Amino acid sequence: MQDYTTSFGIGFVAGMRTMTACAALTWAASTGRTRDGFIPTSPEARTLATAAALAEMAGDKMPSAPDRRIPPSFAARLVIGAVGGWALAGQPASPEHDALAGVAGALAGTLLGRAIRGPDSGTASGRAWGLAEDVAAVCLAAALVNAAEPQRQS
Repeated sequence: MQDYTTSFGIGFVAGMRTMTACAALTWAASTGRTRDGFIPTSPEARTLATAAALAEMAGDKMPSAPDRRIPPSFAARLVIGAVGGWALAGQPASPEHDALAGVAGALAGTLLGRAIRGPDSGTASGRAWGLAEDVAAVCLAAALVNAAEPQRQS
């Protein structure tokens, strides 16, 4: 049976922090742990994606931060989850199924992250939960990149 843990996991990260998943994918690609293709591997791409992830984390704590469930944000999380699931799929894996596992992870990360955090990110409690979510997203992303199988280059 195929193990979809890594694909689901990167989707889950995308549901919590979209740009953290993007940054993790650039780091994974730079070490040969993603499928060949369109994920940039340059130091500039990693720097830009990491800076965007940090900016997203900072912006998430602002009282004016939009809800992650609004259509554009929700759609972006699902797309990044699908791309991440596909990119981290192991060699014998079905990339399409791993993309679906990434979407499922993004759905779970989006809804569970919002449920745990609550509706108000402007309160001290909301910001504390947001920081905890940042830490969880970064730690999970790092573990997934480390656990991803090196890909054979074709």
